[in-house]
Amino acid sequence: MEFPERVTALRKERGLTQQALADKVGVHVLQIRRYEGGTSQPTLDVIRRLAIALSVSADMLVFDQEDQRGPSDDLRLQFEAISQFSQEEKEVIRELLEGMILKHDAKRWIKP
Repeated sequence: MEFPERVTALRKERGLTQQALADKVGVHVLQIRRYEGGTSQPTLDVIRRLAIALSVSADMLVFDQEDQRGPSDDLRLQFEAISQFSQEEKEVIRELLEGMILKHDAKRWIKP
């Protein structure tokens, strides 16, 4: 799916009209029509605002989902919350994650 189709599909999934999306993003509705029609490409700033308005990552908006790297939707909110932690708290979370990853990898190697 290309960018215009992704924008259209995400907008419709969110129950937004082109006008409602334009209002959330801060652009004219004609610009949303151009993006969805594939006749115009948004600037980086507009991509950021589109991603926020559609509650997706910029990667999800610009690239195919299969190409996206990052946490799945079920973990994204937790990682966003962790980004507000102090540096010391982030280090604790990082160590916990590394320990869980090592445990997972060890299980894969020891399975009979």
